[in-house]
Amino acid sequence: VQLQASGGGLVQAGDSLTLSCEVSRRASSSGVMGWFRAAPGKEREFVAGISSSGHSTFYTDSTEGRFTITRSNAQSPVYLQMNSLKPEDTAVYYCAAGGSLRTYKNYKTYNYWGQGTQVTVSS
Repeated sequence: VQLQASGGGLVQAGDSLTLSCEVSRRASSSGVMGWFRAAPGKEREFVAGISSSGHSTFYTDSTEGRFTITRSNAQSPVYLQMNSLKPEDTAVYYCAAGGSLRTYKNYKTYNYWGQGTQVTVSS
C-alpha cells in the first residue's frame, strides 16, 4: 500500500476534522498530492491539492477558506484540515499522488490512490 488515508468520522455541522494521508517513498516523489471526495451517486471531485514542495496549494470554491491542505516536505504525510463542515461535505475522501500542476483537478490523471476514509456531517 503506497497511500494510507485516515481520520474520517461522524461529526456535526460546524465541527472540524483533520484527515491524514501517509505517503510511501515512491508515491511521495510523484508531483501534486490531492484530496478528492465521492458522495453516493456522484463522480469523484477535487477537494484540495498541494505541490510536492508544499509551496503551492489548490482548492475549489466550496473548500477555499474552510479547508487547508499541508505537508512539510515531499516525504511527509499530507493533512487536510476541514473546518466549518457542512452536510454537503459528506463523502468518502481519498488522497492521491502523481498529479500534474496543469491537471490537478482531474482525478483520472493521478497515479496512486489511498483506500478512502468516510466523512459524515450531520445537520
